[in-house]
Amino acid sequence: MNTLPQAAANASPTRVALAFVERRINLYLRFGHPVCELRLDHWRRSALFPPAALFCRVRWESNDYGTTRWQLMVLQTGTPLDAVQRIAGIQPGAHLLLRAEGEQQVQSVLPRIDAIEALGIDPAAVSPAYWRTLGNRLSARLPLPAYTAERHAAYLAGEVLR
Repeated sequence: MNTLPQAAANASPTRVALAFVERRINLYLRFGHPVCELRLDHWRRSALFPPAALFCRVRWESNDYGTTRWQLMVLQTGTPLDAVQRIAGIQPGAHLLLRAEGEQQVQSVLPRIDAIEALGIDPAAVSPAYWRTLGNRLSARLPLPAYTAERHAAYLAGEVLR
């Protein structure tokens, strides 16, 4: 009896909270492929992701005096047997691969995502190890590595062998 495929079939999707209130909050997906989006009301919606999906959520907040928060997170949803981190607005949780806090860090990661897209590569298909490396280099204040077509080909070749 094989229970792993049954567990995967019964896996509930990861729910990601998104919101937009003009000049106050913008919580949106920079990349990722939700299986569906649910509109909760005029300001809020939820995106549902399958197990092992990669996505990027950006949070921008402000008040009457200007921007109060910039945050960018690259996350990977868990599979039914994974332990995941609890993250506000993400149910039941996810694996945190990269976290950028503050305008300077977020503004340094966004061009990396743009460069990946310029190569014709979907950022959601990029190696999770690259996002972890980028997050570690960012927190250590070291130069951020570029993602190349060669690196992506090596990642895809490794995935075929799995």
